[in-house]
Amino acid sequence: MLPTKYYYYFAAPKRRLEKIVIIPTYNERDNIVNIVRAVFSLNTGFHILVIDDGSPDGTAELVKELQQQFSDTLFLEERKGKLGLGTAYIHGFKWALQKGYRFICEMDADFSHNPADLDRLYHACKAEGADLAVGSRYIKGGAVENWPWDRILLSKGASFYTRMILWMPVKDPTAGFVCYRRETLEAMNLDKITFVGYAFQIEMKFAAWKLHFKIQEVPITFIDRKLGVSKMNKGIVKEGILGVLKLRFMSLFKDYHRKIKNHDFASV
Repeated sequence: MLPTKYYYYFAAPKRRLEKIVIIPTYNERDNIVNIVRAVFSLNTGFHILVIDDGSPDGTAELVKELQQQFSDTLFLEERKGKLGLGTAYIHGFKWALQKGYRFICEMDADFSHNPADLDRLYHACKAEGADLAVGSRYIKGGAVENWPWDRILLSKGASFYTRMILWMPVKDPTAGFVCYRRETLEAMNLDKITFVGYAFQIEMKFAAWKLHFKIQEVPITFIDRKLGVSKMNKGIVKEGILGVLKLRFMSLFKDYHRKIKNHDFASV
């Protein structure tokens, strides 16, 4: 792996690809085939990168079978062991930047994010000037379906808590359905993103905001998974609570902007 300082300079290709969606997986055998086919059925040019963390249920093997049909548009990166959502996305971001993609999206494998909304997130970045488009449950037009009341309370409470502590003008800061312009990710020192769960999604938006990028929220309907098991646990919730406080501390008493900025390639 090249050091961040030299990564983009030596790895950046001349060819520019348009858009890709990164899907991290761990034991998503019940969903992975259908989600891949759903994205490709849009026929709007999305490529897919699956980051699998050594799923014992054979998720990666199903992706490999699908690659026989989608050899030029479906890609798989396998990692040994469950290393965390945040590190999976960072791995995927670096991979997509190195390949030359201009717009890089992320979404869950379990259909809680509607693949049809990918085009709306892409359009917000491509045509409406957003540097980061967030699929938001908590703006006008957004909604949540099939969640128990305690999960909704936890999610809305986390969003309110985050906004109050960080003063960040994003109503759904924990959202995991987003689209980035490549310039937004290039401007970040991705190796300095420290969180892996809930707090990872918060920190990525906080970093973009601190680097003065335009964040636009796009209303979506979030639907609870029907198949498979949720990865939510007490450790992830705890990281979110403490992570927000840590981000606030760093932004007040340390130079977070300088820490998170990729000084060799960022223009912000």
